[in-house]
Amino acid sequence: MECRVLSIQSHVVRGYVGNKSASFPLQVLGFEVDSINSVQFSNHTGYSHWKGQVLTADELHVLYEGIKLNNVHHYDYVLTGYTRDTSFLEMVVDIVQELKRANPNLVYVCDPVLGDHGSMYVPQNLYPVYKNKVVPVADIITPNQFEAELLTGKNISTQKDAVEVMDLLHAMGPDTVVITSSDLPPRLGDRFLVSLGSQRHVRPDGSRTTQRVRIEVPKVDAVFVGTGDLFAAMLLAWTHHYPNDLKTACEKTFSVMHHVIQRTISYAHDLAGPGRRPSPPQLELRMVQSKADIEDPAIVTEATVIS
Repeated sequence: MECRVLSIQSHVVRGYVGNKSASFPLQVLGFEVDSINSVQFSNHTGYSHWKGQVLTADELHVLYEGIKLNNVHHYDYVLTGYTRDTSFLEMVVDIVQELKRANPNLVYVCDPVLGDHGSMYVPQNLYPVYKNKVVPVADIITPNQFEAELLTGKNISTQKDAVEVMDLLHAMGPDTVVITSSDLPPRLGDRFLVSLGSQRHVRPDGSRTTQRVRIEVPKVDAVFVGTGDLFAAMLLAWTHHYPNDLKTACEKTFSVMHHVIQRTISYAHDLAGPGRRPSPPQLELRMVQSKADIEDPAIVTEATVIS
């Protein structure tokens, strides 16, 4: 059966960020994707220069109304990522709520892009919109540690803290929470990064159960743009295929990420030459070249069930 996704994210002409990081892999996995570009830039902002336009809330509303007028606004998923405007974000919430009224089974996957490493890189007035309006209507969220701490007001110093933060996020609305990266000490050594996930289920008798997992993924000494967008899209896809098995969904998602990143870094180093640090153009994600890994990833990261 056809599965339709509305992806409201950034767009770049050059490279793979936002909608381009999400749409291609989702289409490869059989999803029909309709894309609305929250921004349209020449390239991502990691380059020295960029040009482009930012979509306003009114312009988003006009595009959505056009879809509605043709009666093609029937979606199974909504996927959102980076935005810098509060009114735009509030319009996204209005659209999600309307789509959920039409289809109560619709799943909203949100990457709550606020910042990282202790500082925000979006305007501060987006924070209360995410906390009070976006997260409560989301079904799946993919914050990093900083974003999870910011949204809950609780610091993460231990795995127990992380579990409590994920429970707090569940209480705000989402049934699936994946903290994509953290500063927790990895058991496999400091060349790895710890991620954690938690998924609530309702049993047939109405009681709730929660599966929590821990994943340790290899670190890469490079800065990539678009990986968060790819991660959220892959988590959407693999939770669709494994709706009650967060462990497998995370293993598939993180393994796709590993293969794409390894192919990208290898290609970038070949282009840069020995002893030279790759440039932003050389570090653009090698998405098309990773098609087979997206479709059927060899599992290279195993998740451990922690509860």
